[in-house]
Amino acid sequence: MESLALHSLSTTASFSRHHPSRLSLLRRISSRSPPPTTISLPSLRSHSVQPLTFPLLKPIPLFSTTTRISAAPRDTTPPPPSPPPPQGAKLLPLILSLSVGLLLRFAVPLPEGVTPQGWQLLSIFLSTIAGLVLSPLPVGAWAFLGLTASIVTKTLSFSAAFTAFTSEVIWLIVISFFFARGFVKTGLGDRIATYFVKWLGKSTLGLSYGLTISEALIAPAMPSTTARAGGIFLPIIKSLSLSAGSKPNDPSSRKLGSYLIQNQFQCAGNSSALFLTAAAQNLLCLKLAEELGVVIANPWVSWFKAASLPAIISLLCTPLILYKLYPPETKDTPEAPGIAALKLKQMGPVTKNEWIMVGTMLLAVTLWICGETLGIPSVVAAMIGLSILLLLGVLNWDDCLSEKSAWDTLAWFAVLVGMAGQLTNLGVVTWMSDCVAKVLQSLSLSWPAAFGLLQAAYFFIHYLFASQTGHVGALFSAFLAMNIAAGVPGVLAALALAYNTNLFGALTHYSSGQAAVYYGAGYVDLPDVFKIGFVMATINAIIWGVVGTFWWKFLGLY
Repeated sequence: MESLALHSLSTTASFSRHHPSRLSLLRRISSRSPPPTTISLPSLRSHSVQPLTFPLLKPIPLFSTTTRISAAPRDTTPPPPSPPPPQGAKLLPLILSLSVGLLLRFAVPLPEGVTPQGWQLLSIFLSTIAGLVLSPLPVGAWAFLGLTASIVTKTLSFSAAFTAFTSEVIWLIVISFFFARGFVKTGLGDRIATYFVKWLGKSTLGLSYGLTISEALIAPAMPSTTARAGGIFLPIIKSLSLSAGSKPNDPSSRKLGSYLIQNQFQCAGNSSALFLTAAAQNLLCLKLAEELGVVIANPWVSWFKAASLPAIISLLCTPLILYKLYPPETKDTPEAPGIAALKLKQMGPVTKNEWIMVGTMLLAVTLWICGETLGIPSVVAAMIGLSILLLLGVLNWDDCLSEKSAWDTLAWFAVLVGMAGQLTNLGVVTWMSDCVAKVLQSLSLSWPAAFGLLQAAYFFIHYLFASQTGHVGALFSAFLAMNIAAGVPGVLAALALAYNTNLFGALTHYSSGQAAVYYGAGYVDLPDVFKIGFVMATINAIIWGVVGTFWWKFLGLY
C-alpha cells in the first residue's frame, strides 16, 4: 500500500508540473461544480503527508440522454403481440367463387330442356367447385356451405342432400385412411421399404427399383400417396442421400438425392393407378361414374386387370429413363444395404402388431378380389379388417378420431357426390352430354379421335389444379359425359380418366399432395420439376396409349 500511495502522489505532481493548463481548467470547472469529493489516502509511515483532496467531475451515467454521445435507452417494453391470423373466408376467392354461380343463375338464360331446379343446383354446384379450386375456406367447410345453400334455397330436400353420406364407396375411402394409419403406427410400411433397400440397394439404379417396388406393394393397403411419401419414402431417401454426402439445397444434391426424389415422385402415379385402393381419388372416380350409369362389375379386380400391363411397364421403365435423362452423380451405393441392415437391426424383430397388420391386409385384399363370388361388398371387407385391428388393439378409436383427413374427405366428398347424383337425376348431365355430342358430330370425329382429344385435355388442364381429388370433383363427370356422348365405351372412358387422374399428379410441384412433400425436401429445382414432369407425362401417355390400346382390346373393353 505504501508503494501504491507514493506512486499516486508522484503521478499527480507530475501531472501538475507538465500540464498546468489542464489543471487550471480542472479547477475552473470545479468552481462551477458541486462541492468536491474528498478522497483520503492512508497515512504513510515514511512520509508526513496531509490528506489529498481534488475535485471530481460530476459522474455521467453510462446511458445518459443529456450527453451528446450516448447510447439509446434500453427498451424493456415487451414487443407488441403479432396480429392474429385473419379469420373467416378469404375475401377475393369468396367473391369469385360466389360470382361463378350467381352469373350462371341470373345472367345466363335457362336452356331448353333444363328445369329451374336443375339450373339452380348447377349454379350452386359450380360455386362449390370454384371454391374447391380457389379455397376461400378449407375444402370441408366450403362443401358444407354449398350443402347448406342447396337446402336453404329449397333446391334439395334434407334427405336428398345427405343421400351420399351413406355411400359404400365413400365409407371404403374413410376406412382405407385408417388402414394407412395402421401401416404407419406399426412401422410395417417402413420395414418393407427398408428390406428392399437392403436387397437391391448396392447401386443407385437398384436402389431406385427397390423403392419403386416397395411402394407398389404397399400402395393397395395405403390409399394415400401423400402419406406414403411423407411417412415412409421421403425419410428413407433423405437418410440414404445424406449418408452419400448428398445434401438438400446444395450442389451435392445431384449426387443421389435429386434422382431418388424424382424417381419416387414419378413412379408414385403409376403405383396409385395400379390398384383401386391405392388412392382416394380412384374410388371417387368409380362413384361418379356410377352416377352417370357406368357400373364396373367386380371393381377391384377389373381395375387391376385393366391397369396391370401399362402400369407395370411404366414402373419398370421409369427408373431407367430417369437414370438417362436425369442421371445421378453417384452410380454405386455400396453402403446402402449396410445402412438398411443397421436400421432393421435397430427396429428389432417383426412385432406382433405388424404380423396382425399383415394378416389383416391379406384378408382384406383376398375379400376384395373374391368378394363378388362370396357376396361380400368391398366396404364390408374393409369393415371386417378395421374391426380386427380395433379388437386386437393395433388401432384404437382415438387413432380413428384423430385421422382428420378421413373425416374431412367424408364431408366434402359426400357433398360433391350427392350434388353430382342429383344433377343426373334432374337431367342436367344428360343435357350437357347432348350439347357435347352435337359439337363433336359437327367436327366429324370418330370416337377414338374424340377419346384421345378429351383424355389429353383432361390431363393437361391439371396445370390449373392443385389437387387431384379437386380435379376429379370438378371435371370427371363432365369429361366422362363428353366421352359417352362421343360414342366412347363407358367403362373404357371411366377407367382411362381415372388412370389419368393418378398420372398427372407428377406434373408440377403443386399438382398433388406428394408433389409438395417431395419438392419441399429441397433436392430438386423448380425448373427441373416442370421439365421432368412434362417429359415423363408424355412418355407415360405413350406407354399407356400404345400398350393400353392392345391390352384393353384384349380384355374386351372396346
